[in-house]
Amino acid sequence: MSDHRASKPSPLPVFRAVTYADIAICLRRGWADFRRAPRLALFFGGVYTVGGIAIFWLLSAYRQPLMILPIAVGFPLVGPFLAAGTYEVSRRLNTGEPMDMPGILGFIIRQSRREFAWMAFVVLFVFWIWMYQARILIALFLDMQAFGSVGALAQAVFATPEGLMMTAIGTVTGGVLAAILFASTVIAMPLLVERNIDVATALIASWKTVLASPGPMALWGAVIGGVTVLSMIPFFMGLLVTFPVMGFATWHLFSMITGATRHSHRSL
Repeated sequence: MSDHRASKPSPLPVFRAVTYADIAICLRRGWADFRRAPRLALFFGGVYTVGGIAIFWLLSAYRQPLMILPIAVGFPLVGPFLAAGTYEVSRRLNTGEPMDMPGILGFIIRQSRREFAWMAFVVLFVFWIWMYQARILIALFLDMQAFGSVGALAQAVFATPEGLMMTAIGTVTGGVLAAILFASTVIAMPLLVERNIDVATALIASWKTVLASPGPMALWGAVIGGVTVLSMIPFFMGLLVTFPVMGFATWHLFSMITGATRHSHRSL
């Protein structure tokens, strides 16, 4: 199979409206894919989990607990790139193609030479804004104090008026940034994986899909955000399962509203 060697752009799929029932269906299918390919699922979940733990450890080792909270919250923003591997796993499961790790890893590497890689600028730009505004809030409310431990930081953030105000404002601004990134990537990421189109077209298609079905897509964004945050509480370990399941489910949602599993353009 020749992945994405097209000399001309692929046509856009016809998007149908997203329903609340679609959300439940894609979650069930995402869990089913996890059960069908547990080793591959745990591999991708493990990479994501180890990345979170490594960041936490490095910031603790270099006595930078102030940055643990914003980076931990912003860390899921990079998830869509690793999720490209979960999209490929789900696609292969549903087309009956071999589930070989070298082929799937090769597929992920090839995305760096396609329009998919340009999404890095979108994601990293949003992450940069998040980190910048987090530092501003920390400076305003905590005066960039030095905290000797994560426990001391948590005490200052969650048990003082200044910390609670900072958390409230940070939650609102972070929610806005997360919503913008969600609307920009939720359809664009799998679309760029599945079709040979430019990143601007994918971004517009993603926003149009979200705006056409605001209720169901808001629910989907809340599910992804809520599950991710809860999975990070036990020292990121919940992401071992939830990250691949959410990736599989996202591919199924995309497939359901575009018919991607029936009319794939990957070999154009």
